[in-house]
Amino acid sequence: MKIKYLFLYLLCVSLQNCGLPKKNISAPKVPKSEFYTIQDFKKVAKIDAHVHIDTNRPEFIQQAIDDNFQLLTVNWDDPNETADMEVQQKFSIRQVKAFPENVAYATTFSVRDFNEPHWLERTIAYLKNSLAHGAIAVKIYKVIGMDLKDKNGEWVMIDDPKFHPILDFIQSNNITVIGHLGEPKNCWLPLDEMTVNGDRNYFRKNPEYHMFLHPEAPSYEDQIRARDNMLRKHPNLKFVGAHLGSLEWSVDELSKRLDEFPNMAVDMAARISQLQYQTMTNRQKVRDFMIKYQDRLIYGTDLSVEPSSDPGALKKQMHATWRNDWGFFVSDGDLTVPDFEGTFKGLKLPKQVIEKIYFSNANKWFRQM
Repeated sequence: MKIKYLFLYLLCVSLQNCGLPKKNISAPKVPKSEFYTIQDFKKVAKIDAHVHIDTNRPEFIQQAIDDNFQLLTVNWDDPNETADMEVQQKFSIRQVKAFPENVAYATTFSVRDFNEPHWLERTIAYLKNSLAHGAIAVKIYKVIGMDLKDKNGEWVMIDDPKFHPILDFIQSNNITVIGHLGEPKNCWLPLDEMTVNGDRNYFRKNPEYHMFLHPEAPSYEDQIRARDNMLRKHPNLKFVGAHLGSLEWSVDELSKRLDEFPNMAVDMAARISQLQYQTMTNRQKVRDFMIKYQDRLIYGTDLSVEPSSDPGALKKQMHATWRNDWGFFVSDGDLTVPDFEGTFKGLKLPKQVIEKIYFSNANKWFRQM
């Protein structure tokens, strides 16, 4: 028995001596091994959770495989465009079948016949069919709030009661909504006052969605208010705000929504330049935001491919976009981008943050990636 007690005593002493350093000892600096580098780009498994593959051709997926990416291709429908959601869905289903380990897809629904008597029944039926074919999310597009009107000519926003049964159906199936609701705040400014060239170029080419030219339409504040009202009415709905939730201009404003809505995350598709723009003036704030909300941020690009896309140029563009974004998040060097003038430093985020925004968060919010 004495030997037994002696052994226990020595074990306790050993455990005490192996504990954390005492408080008066400075904690060591984070070793470099806790950060990824530019050279780690292809080594790390990644997901681009917002692309558009509108073709049966394989080049997009082949480049993704080479750069160690999985892809979520997102369907959408716009009465102002020739794009047809059913055609997109056929492309998506074929690509998922051809590359089941690399591609997943998000369906959508149309509001082209919103004012017709059987719109709701047809919409639910379409979503059921999409889920039966493997869709893992549902995209809601900006036409709601920016183009759609009811029978009386009044603007229809996403918090309209007519959408409640659809949102309830999505929630009951434990599916995530990808909400592209509203547009960047630049949309309500003249072209020469916009903060980044990406917005300036897009709205120059798409004047129908340049709301500065349409003062009769709902305001930016109206868009955000309606989205927030919808989330308050559906607190259990899993929601990913596309394009930084249309709050790309301010990490402070985005923080407020992430704090209020625990079931909300955001993807960064086509809005990383807005994070970079804010980094130029307050890098620490942006870095702190990324670390604090590391479980709610999802990497995406909005890259797209159509049957007419040049394969070589497409693959080059994809690789450059993915690699440049990676450099912004993992390095702390001086960087420049074509979207605006000026120099900023990379965020050099810890490995665990990189792994979440590039991979595990997409798996968490979409579950079947």
